[in-house]
Amino acid sequence: MFISVLELFKIGIGPSSSHTLGPMVAAHSFIQRIRSLGMETGRFSHAHLRCTLKGSLAFTGKGHATDRAITLGVHGYLPANLPENDLDALAKQLWASNYVRLDEQLTITFNPSSDIVFDYGEPLPEHPNGMIFELLDADQQPILAETCFSIGGGFISSREEITQLQAPLKSTPLASCQYPFDSASAMLQMAQASSLSIAQMKRCNELGRMTETCLDAGLDNIWQAMRTCIEKGLHTEGVLPGGLNIPRRAKHLYQDIRRNPASATINDWLCAYAMAVNEENAAGNQVVTAPTNGAAGVIPAVLYYFLTHENGTPAQVHNYLLTASAIGGLIKHRSSISGAEVGCQGEVGSAAAMAAAGLCAIRGGTPEQVENAAEIALEHHLGMTCDPVKGLVQVPCIERNGFGAIKAYTAASLALRGTGVHFMPLDSCIAAMKQTGLEMSHKYKETSLGGLAVSITEC
Repeated sequence: MFISVLELFKIGIGPSSSHTLGPMVAAHSFIQRIRSLGMETGRFSHAHLRCTLKGSLAFTGKGHATDRAITLGVHGYLPANLPENDLDALAKQLWASNYVRLDEQLTITFNPSSDIVFDYGEPLPEHPNGMIFELLDADQQPILAETCFSIGGGFISSREEITQLQAPLKSTPLASCQYPFDSASAMLQMAQASSLSIAQMKRCNELGRMTETCLDAGLDNIWQAMRTCIEKGLHTEGVLPGGLNIPRRAKHLYQDIRRNPASATINDWLCAYAMAVNEENAAGNQVVTAPTNGAAGVIPAVLYYFLTHENGTPAQVHNYLLTASAIGGLIKHRSSISGAEVGCQGEVGSAAAMAAAGLCAIRGGTPEQVENAAEIALEHHLGMTCDPVKGLVQVPCIERNGFGAIKAYTAASLALRGTGVHFMPLDSCIAAMKQTGLEMSHKYKETSLGGLAVSITEC
């Protein structure tokens, strides 16, 4: 199993990696498949496109802007080529269009209001985030059809791929890695045998696939996007979209603690930074999946605090991200980072484990202490449900990132005061998270059918 740091951390848009970024990528891919058919214009003359959303994508797709993401995707947009401004205006313009242009002469019919179907029936058996794309002819017969799944973090799997994998992800075989660890125990054994840190081993594995210049530039781009997101969120106010009328709070929190720094705690700073990111995410702006959009604030908040308040250096940024991605890859391989699959323990819990590991590493922790930090942070998120109110990534998601950052910082500090020897291995904690997710009711896995999502009475 190998997942690149530049795949686990991806620049995307809010509010969800699985419900926004993934569907946009899937829709874009399906349109590219249609273009590759090379069929005669006549058969396309009365063809139209339809997308059916299943499971969690149906239940919370409206709140997560899944329909908007699919509309952008079928019109050829990806997060990397979206305009920085007027995204709402672009989406409104595309929504009003009744066709998709394949080339200068050829179009197919697509009306987002009727051709994106929210199917509230049984989810597809392979994964709760299922999408069925169909290109239909004038007689409603399929010209082309594809079923795919958004498996968390912006990753997409086809039906064929997901049935062939032990874990729902695309990865490179371990044999191609210089340090082929697929468990935390193997990672520690290899670190001990090689006398390398986790970040150094991860870097060696990355350099088997890309040049050092490409890797370092990619890491710099990821951190720059994270930092920009924090700073934009710290200076923006207003009400978040979606109908809950939730006001942005990060700016006011940040201004208050800057006015009264003597009374500010680490928790105050971490919450301001993490909430700034997730308010940007909730607004549908650019964020970095870390490892998901719903948990995007934890990892950058902890790093930003370290650099700003603890005199961290730019050179430590790469080691932080590499260490965090090594832990995130293990969690994704051995369990899941998808809230629709295992609840928020797989999103904020995974992010906290990754941030704790990264912070422990750059503060001088041994590989054993780093593994311990990740386990402590993940352990104290076990059982956390994903129950967003109104299907929006706002309540409790924004504050939850602040608390995830606090737990990550605490876990790293606790691990650094120990020897790295501890009772519960990270591998066992990941296994417990997976089993807890399997036994968790679907009501608490990003369907907004239970928990906080149904605890508000509207008068």
